[in-house]
Amino acid sequence: MTADRTLLRLPQTDGSVREYRPSAPREFPRPAEPLRARIAYAAAHVAASAHGENSPGAPAALDWDATLAFRHHLWSYGFGVAEAMDTAQRGMGLGWTATKELITRSAREAVAVGGLIAAGAGTDHRPEALSLNEIRAAYSEQIETVQAAGANVILMASRQLAATARDAMDYHEVYAPLLAAADRPVILHWLGPMFDPALAGYWGSTDPDEAATTLLALIAEHPSKVDGVKVSMLDAELERRVRTRLPAGVRLYTGDDFHYPELIRGDGERHSDALLGIFAAIAPAASAALQALDRADLAGFDALAGTVPLARHLFAAPTRYYKAGIAFLAWLSGHQPGFTMVGGLQSGRSVPHYAEAYRLADELGLFPDPDVAATRLRAFLTVAGVAQ
Repeated sequence: MTADRTLLRLPQTDGSVREYRPSAPREFPRPAEPLRARIAYAAAHVAASAHGENSPGAPAALDWDATLAFRHHLWSYGFGVAEAMDTAQRGMGLGWTATKELITRSAREAVAVGGLIAAGAGTDHRPEALSLNEIRAAYSEQIETVQAAGANVILMASRQLAATARDAMDYHEVYAPLLAAADRPVILHWLGPMFDPALAGYWGSTDPDEAATTLLALIAEHPSKVDGVKVSMLDAELERRVRTRLPAGVRLYTGDDFHYPELIRGDGERHSDALLGIFAAIAPAASAALQALDRADLAGFDALAGTVPLARHLFAAPTRYYKAGIAFLAWLSGHQPGFTMVGGLQSGRSVPHYAEAYRLADELGLFPDPDVAATRLRAFLTVAGVAQ
């Protein structure tokens, strides 16, 4: 054990230990006015209650104070909140009862601060829905909840539809009536199988360009009902191809947590807006970059590229466990009192993975109090068996 208490001993996957000295924090200014150049949503995680069961298969018990405070943190940096998405463990521990309350509570908080909020509507509360009519009805129930809360609707990809649809026309049969009935423009969500293996072949094809053609045809039929489409395929070229084919006024919200700086920056003719899980972890740095973009300071915006190594680490395969790293960094940053997750999902990543996430975030100056982060990490590693 090292005698220098300013050093941390970070476990490596090869069995060695790396000594690391925490960095100094950075100052990231909050915006004085709404962000203008891009619309940017951060998909927020949920904080689990230390008093809840929160084991695999158990109903989710949330720490409501910490969960809602984190949304205020995101709003304070100019982001909209993308609520009840896969980042919040939809389909991985967060059931519909807790989701419904989460949407209602968060939408109420958004009104109180004038914050932008959009929430996911899916079919996960009806796992038995196996016909197209049943799936469409399940979507309608959740859409009604989101609209009643006052949030914008994000039509999430449906595991039930992916399992039931025979071809592209089945997707059209489900989605077209939902769009026609929406009371305001919605965001469509294309989530790739790296985020959820059950969504392979969504939009009727495992060929991404064929799937995109189906999605784009649907949008072309209902352009006034679609605010934008979130593409989470981790394929920058595919996103660019989709972006060029969208009708005027329909946004491409990048969900690419690997290539977001270049996609948001754009090519001088087209750019992507953002709806990203990584923005929850790097909110201060991402806000600073977007503020620079508002000033037409491209060099300042390009500093966002420095966050990509952390993003690639958090979203490394199996990508669906990325939300564990986001919750871990939120705990180290002081946004929640403990590090457990609903469904016991904290077990989805290894101790070396968490240690590396800490190092990458610390080198970016993301921790508002590096001493708090180091103290918490030291306790975590000690309990894990890495002597400090």
